[in-house]
Amino acid sequence: MRARAILGGAAILGGIVLWQRPSLDHDIAGSNPFGCASTNDGSVCDAVAGISKVIHSPLIPASLAALLPPPETLGAVDPAITLANIDETICRPGYARSARPAYSITGLLKRRMMDAQHPGERMVDYELDHLIPISIGGAPLDMHDLWLQPRQGQAHAGDKNVLAYVLWRLVCTHHVPLQTAQRDISHDWTQAYQLYATPENIAKYHFRHPEQKRE
Repeated sequence: MRARAILGGAAILGGIVLWQRPSLDHDIAGSNPFGCASTNDGSVCDAVAGISKVIHSPLIPASLAALLPPPETLGAVDPAITLANIDETICRPGYARSARPAYSITGLLKRRMMDAQHPGERMVDYELDHLIPISIGGAPLDMHDLWLQPRQGQAHAGDKNVLAYVLWRLVCTHHVPLQTAQRDISHDWTQAYQLYATPENIAKYHFRHPEQKRE
């Protein structure tokens, strides 16, 4: 019985290894947490590196519903922002900061939402997030665009800030249409992250620090 369980576990591990093998081509060369170098030759070391990458990935959802905004938060856009005027609006340096509501407004709003949705929890553990970021034309004070996003755990607020920055750069360099970016991030931001916030895009657009975000 014990031998059967061990064989079953080995089969599951083998399946995971085979499933993860394609992602290894995108790994950064060097040592992995298990102390061996990634060789991309199909070795056990490569397989273990792939499994480790998935286990530690912040965007592997344990419960997808917990990572997405509530159903009533569908996303809302500022109708004044159009594809025709992005170069004069959202792509202009400082736009997002100038359009973002003052803390005297958002702080009180966040407190009311915390009391209603997360009573007794710390405000610092959540970010008042625009589902469609202001930087890509999200509505600054529409409740359909605002939700409380955890700052810790899987697929947290920091990850979405990376996505927001990359999408802003892609839109403003005319690689992704404005409405496409708005639709994808509001439909399922975790899927949008996998699509747009690739290591290549993050490196290309030099996202380095939360202060650089274009929320």
